[in-house]
Amino acid sequence: MDLGLSGLASGFDWKSLVEQLTEVERVPQARLLNEQNRLNQRNNAYTSIKTQLGVLGNRLTTLKDASFFDSRTARVSDSAVATASVAAGAPAGQYLFTVTQMASAARQLGSSNAGAALSASNDVSGLTLSAAGFSTAITAGTFTVNGSQITIGTTDTLQDVFDRVSSQTGGVVTGSYDAATDRIALASSGGEVVLGSATDTSNFLTVTRLDNNGTTTVTSSAALGGLRLTGALADANFATALSDGGSGEGEFKINGVAINFSASSDSLTNIIDRINASSAGVTASYDTVNDRLILTNKVTGDLGVALEDVTGNFLAASGLLGGTLERGTNLAYTVNNGPTLTNRSNTITENSSGIAGLSITMLDEGAVTITVASDTAKIKTALTDFIAEFNKAQSVIDSQTASSTDAKGKVTAGILANESTAYQIGASLRAAANTAVSGLTGALTRLDDLGIKSNGNDNAIALSDASALDDALATDLEGVKRLFTEATDGIAVRMSSLLEQITGESGTLTTRQDNLTREAANIDTQISDLERIVQANRQRLTDSFVAMEVAQAKINQQLQFLAQRFGQATQ
Repeated sequence: MDLGLSGLASGFDWKSLVEQLTEVERVPQARLLNEQNRLNQRNNAYTSIKTQLGVLGNRLTTLKDASFFDSRTARVSDSAVATASVAAGAPAGQYLFTVTQMASAARQLGSSNAGAALSASNDVSGLTLSAAGFSTAITAGTFTVNGSQITIGTTDTLQDVFDRVSSQTGGVVTGSYDAATDRIALASSGGEVVLGSATDTSNFLTVTRLDNNGTTTVTSSAALGGLRLTGALADANFATALSDGGSGEGEFKINGVAINFSASSDSLTNIIDRINASSAGVTASYDTVNDRLILTNKVTGDLGVALEDVTGNFLAASGLLGGTLERGTNLAYTVNNGPTLTNRSNTITENSSGIAGLSITMLDEGAVTITVASDTAKIKTALTDFIAEFNKAQSVIDSQTASSTDAKGKVTAGILANESTAYQIGASLRAAANTAVSGLTGALTRLDDLGIKSNGNDNAIALSDASALDDALATDLEGVKRLFTEATDGIAVRMSSLLEQITGESGTLTTRQDNLTREAANIDTQISDLERIVQANRQRLTDSFVAMEVAQAKINQQLQFLAQRFGQATQ
């Protein structure tokens, strides 16, 4: 028999009684939990105040920076000619910039025809299309001559193509290759040569540079041999044999920056990409029309390109070392019709013009006027933002401290209604904002002089007279600057210091929150201690009732025994 079951022997539901008594004992814990909840609500309310004070602090950080009041705007008379930016403190005024020459980048032009000719002789019967030194690979497919479709494959020789042209046109058009000029000619014995159709699938005519000219003979517009961009450098069809020194560790330098290459494992595309990704300051490209490599400076100005073969002869073989420098140009301009100045870049800074803080990017030749002025609109926005965030902080404080009355007249106090810390924060902020700045002798000594006033009913401030602020910004910007940035008592300086005293590591608000946190934590400890007592009492009661059940069970057994014995005796 499980005597731990409530009332099994006694018939009395003592477990329910134990649970009810336990809940009664937990009443003090419930009160503590309610108190802890109020503490946490206060802490959260202070956190909302602290967050808003942080936003206000960001606005004050801007306003206590003296250089902010030196903010400038730069207005450009013609945005098609130039753009401008200006730093704080730049001298105000109008500046006429006249550009007579834009800056451009220098280019190192490699020698033309860097690639070898297609063939050393006019006989191209052994020259397959896939092995020919075209800079662009010829694709298999069809092309059209005089209305006849010619089908070719990449394993065909160039002579096979000529023979197929003659066959398909009935011998009217014949093809030939001239090794001296490295060009192909198609000649007709029966009228003009007409090339191509909308259904052509091979690029043969494009790669061989054959274009209609309305005559009986069409010749390639340029030499056909070129450098292959893909495949190993050793097979790239250089007119001058290329060497990497024999070790696969070739090296050349551009502007002192080393570029490595291997004739057997690198392609021309690899080398171009490697140059472009390096710090050599140039962009490499391949000109297929003139069959040459080109290096273009990444910066403008009349600058050269330094080249040096270290191991192997890549620069010499590619024609870059013996090429031609196409010089860049410097920007040529005047300021306010003064002497001609030059600049390597199209962006003019104070290093070139001598105008501190002004940067101008020229977009075209011509004249443009740059007007530099104080950025009063930016300063006014910062001041109105400060007012807005100051009032938000006061509003948050008011919402947490104010009491409300419902329709039935029930008054509900704000969570911080009895917290002196909250009231002190609001009052100290108002005092810091409205007190005159000591040590100032000008017309501007307090916010009221800027038209920023307190209404006398609460802690808020407002821009009541916008014209007063506009006038101060227009006529006494230096006075506005001093009002907020004076080293010891400027409004922004003073209020930033106050916020540090409130929200800093040892600030009053921080200290109050730390205390609330400790009080809430102490309640956790008290509740744990009380719960241990409750559980001990609960166990004691349970043990007592179990003992009662045991005793009752024994009595029941004895009664049953007596009943059985006396029952037998009466029989």
